[in-house]
Amino acid sequence: MDFNGSDTTPGPRAEDQLPHTAQSAVKIVIVGGFGVGKTTMVGSVSEIKPLTTEETMTQAGIGVDDNYGSASKTATTVAMDFGRIKITDELVLYLFGTPGQERFWFLWNGLFEGALGAVVLVDTRRLEVSFDVMGRLEERGVPFVVAVNSFPDAPRYPLSDLRSALDLSEMIPIVECDVRRRASSRDVLMTLMRFLHSLAMTGSLT
Repeated sequence: MDFNGSDTTPGPRAEDQLPHTAQSAVKIVIVGGFGVGKTTMVGSVSEIKPLTTEETMTQAGIGVDDNYGSASKTATTVAMDFGRIKITDELVLYLFGTPGQERFWFLWNGLFEGALGAVVLVDTRRLEVSFDVMGRLEERGVPFVVAVNSFPDAPRYPLSDLRSALDLSEMIPIVECDVRRRASSRDVLMTLMRFLHSLAMTGSLT
């Protein structure tokens, strides 16, 4: 009987391997309500083929999952999304996208373990779902920035008004983005990195 030996087993792709110059790796979580664009953000910015755990939405979710503003959405994350991006030659970010439906939020605690910071994605059509998300991060002591995903049919508001509506501290950055665009998603991550650096410099990051 023939067996496939190790010499025939495909190894990791070159693009999946860490650059040899990498000295630090940081875990970042992408959080938010259902359908705000977490999977899209991880996919757009990741330098490796992202790992996703999306499943087709079924009738069982009717009346359980709130898909307001996401009527065309046919799949949903049930565990996590995972990607990676090199910020500098020395610094690599590991990105973990959380599931958005409340029935999967019990998975968040494990995903938050070891996270240095977080991006809270916001949909202006459903600001209310962001309060529980930010509350969980605050309870865990995970610093975060807020990124307002610009959906074509979503109302636009001045960031100062959104800061007030979300009851955000002046120190927490809030930015607009289009998570379909790699450059925009990368800018959000850079905003988070600058925020974490400022916290570290003032001794607020533990």
